Amino acid sequence: MPTRSSIPTPKDHDFTRTALRVVEQAIGEQWDGSPLSDKDAGKNPAAVALGRLGGAKGGKARAEALSPKRRSAIAKKAAKARWGAS
Repeated sequence: MPTRSSIPTPKDHDFTRTALRVVEQAIGEQWDGSPLSDKDAGKNPAAVALGRLGGAKGGKARAEALSPKRRSAIAKKAAKARWGAS
């Protein structure tokens, strides 16, 4: 499996292109005034709406379903995996 550093970056991956994309997202249209492309184009609108509903409540609903002891155990396991056994 290749490392992240071995994956080539796109040719237009520079600061000015990134900044332009950020500005376009902020103003809601492309720099030339044309509308942004719809990221949900070609998808089933009902499925998109259903996916948003699940994503909006997912983490909160899971946290409420877990006991404080279980949440603590999960957090400790995550910290150990991230920082190593110390």
